[in-house]
Amino acid sequence: MAQWQQGGTPGPPTHAVEIESRSIWAAVLAGAAALAVGLIAFRGYRPPLAGDGSVAIHASVVCGATAGLAFVAGYVRNVRTVHVWWGSRPMLRQVVDVAALLVVHSSIAVMSSLVLFRLFQQAFFGLTVDAVAGATMLAVASGVAGYFAYTSGARITAATLSVLLAVFMASGMLVSMLFAENPLWWHSMFSELGTGQAGLTSFWTFNTTITTSGVILTTLSAFITRDLRRWAVALDARDERDGRRRRRFLRPRPGVVRACLIAGGVCMAGIGVFPVNSFEPVHTGFVRLLALILAVLLLGVPLWLPGFPGAFYLLSLIAVASLAGAAVLWRPLQYYNLTALELGAAGIVFGWLVVFIRTTAAVVEAAGVGHALPGEPAEGDEAGAAGAAGAVPGRAPESRLVDDGGAADRHAARP
Repeated sequence: MAQWQQGGTPGPPTHAVEIESRSIWAAVLAGAAALAVGLIAFRGYRPPLAGDGSVAIHASVVCGATAGLAFVAGYVRNVRTVHVWWGSRPMLRQVVDVAALLVVHSSIAVMSSLVLFRLFQQAFFGLTVDAVAGATMLAVASGVAGYFAYTSGARITAATLSVLLAVFMASGMLVSMLFAENPLWWHSMFSELGTGQAGLTSFWTFNTTITTSGVILTTLSAFITRDLRRWAVALDARDERDGRRRRRFLRPRPGVVRACLIAGGVCMAGIGVFPVNSFEPVHTGFVRLLALILAVLLLGVPLWLPGFPGAFYLLSLIAVASLAGAAVLWRPLQYYNLTALELGAAGIVFGWLVVFIRTTAAVVEAAGVGHALPGEPAEGDEAGAAGAAGAVPGRAPESRLVDDGGAADRHAARP
């Protein structure tokens, strides 16, 4: 594989090395800052691993801040070099997406710090550490948070976003359950964690997790829709090349998929914004609307995505049948309560979503789809946006290592 484009612009291998290098620098800087904070904060006393004034409390704050800053740095680099199209969207949408992703990365770092140090405190009951050991723990935790947050921002894709969403929701639900003041919350439903009866920590964690996850789902829809549009363009080009008429009915419908994902994200956000104890009719309405949207999306997969593997159609039907079976086990059979139904439904839906994203990526790759849609700036260099508007005066056009959708020849100029 060629490693350089004309004009000395780094190709994919060099870009990957640069991301790793910058991620390491992010970890080093985050660790150094956390070490200084720890030496100052722990001076003169021995903090426990968890509890009031503990290493966990300081680590959650430091790791949350460093993860947020590192993500923003990696994200900016990503928009300028890889996903140039991402920066061409409306400014309000960009701000909302960045804010949601920032909350996700910082929250994962905060929750991971709290949970891990709490587990270690339970494993080493009564342990306290001196200032040097506490500061070192902060440095290690902050360095890890900075490294992975920068890498996530610099390599964000539909697949990584889906994994990030699943980790964020799982972490948020776990923290909400662990810090619930009512140990019998599960006798009712998951939404019980979003009420004041479960405690302020569970209340804010649960509702923030659900609301932010809804926003992230709408962000994820942009990546998925763009891949489906690229696939649809490739199918039209193939039909034209083979002398067939353009498909009118059984053709990919990225708009329908996008509408379902965005509507589902809005419903999730509504579930978090309107707690069941204060806004029961509105909360219940969003839950029912979300179920209807999922049914339309899953049952209509053969219509919205003709050309996908038959195994994926079968998986979608199995997912619908599993959701229906889970509902029947709740009522009328009363095999389990509503909490178990919600847990099972969430697992089925997110499992299907991960497979859907991976299948979409495989279908797009198999179709030999180019990286950029017509009219979009080409990906791979910081001059992509300028190149979409026109050639720079006095500068020769750059040749890019981009699949043109099936051409036999690929030219890679040497520097």
